[in-house]
Amino acid sequence: MKTLNALGAVALAALLTNGASAEERTFDIYWVDVEGGAATLVISPSGESLLYDAGWENDDRDARRIFEAARAAGVTRIDHFVLSHFHADHAGGMVALAKLMPFGHCYDRGDFIEPPNQRWRDAYLSVCNDKRTILKAGDKIPLRGVDVAVVASDGKLIAKPLKGGGPNALCSTFEHHTPDVPENQLMVSALFTYGRFRFLDLADLDWEKEIELVCPTNLIGPVTIWQTGRHGALDGAGSPGLLATIKPQVAIANNGPRKGLGGPTGAEKVTLTDHYQRMLDIPGLQDIWQVHRSLFEGARNTDEARIANLTDSADCEGHWLKAEVRPDGTFTLVNGRTGYAKTYAAR
Repeated sequence: MKTLNALGAVALAALLTNGASAEERTFDIYWVDVEGGAATLVISPSGESLLYDAGWENDDRDARRIFEAARAAGVTRIDHFVLSHFHADHAGGMVALAKLMPFGHCYDRGDFIEPPNQRWRDAYLSVCNDKRTILKAGDKIPLRGVDVAVVASDGKLIAKPLKGGGPNALCSTFEHHTPDVPENQLMVSALFTYGRFRFLDLADLDWEKEIELVCPTNLIGPVTIWQTGRHGALDGAGSPGLLATIKPQVAIANNGPRKGLGGPTGAEKVTLTDHYQRMLDIPGLQDIWQVHRSLFEGARNTDEARIANLTDSADCEGHWLKAEVRPDGTFTLVNGRTGYAKTYAAR
C-alpha cells in the first residue's frame, strides 16, 4: 500500500505530466480539399472541434474527405458546425457527414432565403433544426481556449473595432463595387484568435461588405492567416482595400483545380494574373498556400511545395493543408500531400 506522501508524489507527477501535455497542445486548422468549396476544420487546444462549412454534395465525396481529416485530427464528433451561407459548395456535404459523425451545436445567419437556395437551407435544417443558434454580429462561438468572434452575419457587422482596429486613413483610395447577390452579403464571417495568432474566415463575403468592415473604421485589425474570399477568385471579393488594411502574413486559397484562383466567379472578368498578383501585393505577405494547383489556362500558382493537390478531380486524392498554432504565436503550416512544413511567427 502506498503512503499518503507517496500518493501525493504520484499525483504531483501526474499533474506535472498532464500540465506539460496541455502546454504542448496546439490550436489546429485543417483546410479540407473540397475542390473549390469550403470546409475548414478547427480543433482547439482542449480538443473541441468546429467545422466551418461542409463542401459540396458530390456523391458524398466531400463528406468522406472531411471525415478522414477529422480522423487524422483525432476527432470523433463535430462539436460546433458553422454554416456561413446557403450555397451548394458550402452546405452540400453536411447531410452525408452527419451520417458519419454526430453534430453538436449548429450556427447559421438566419431564415431569409433566395428561392434557388431553398434546397440547402432544407438540408441544413434536416440536420440542425433542434440544435440551431442564429448568430448575430458581435456574438462569440464558445470554442474552449480560442476566441471566435462573429464579425458579420445576416448583413450586419460588428459595431466596435476589435484589437488593432481603428480609424482607417486609407479609405478614400479604395475601389467600390456594386453589391453582390444577397446570399453573399448575409453570410457568417468570423475571426479566430489564439494569443497573438488571428485567423480570418470571411467565407464568400462580397467586396462591398469587405469594405464596410474596414471603412471608415477598421473593425478587424491585422490578421495572421486570411482564407481567401471566393476560393481565390478575387473579382467579387479580396478587395485591395481589405487586404491593405488587414495585412495577412499568409494567404490560404481553398480553391479547386478549375474553381477559384485563376478563374472568374461572376459577370466581372479579371485578367488571370490579377488574383495571384493581388495577393502578392499585400503589404508584408510572407507566403501563399493553395489547396489545389489552379489548372485554368495561364493561371499563376505558388511554389509546388505549398500546394496540397496538383491533379484534376478524377485523379485527386484530396490532401489537406494544416496549421499547427502554439501558445507563443508560432505556427507551422503543413502540406498533407508531402509533409512539407514551414514555421512562422505571428506578428
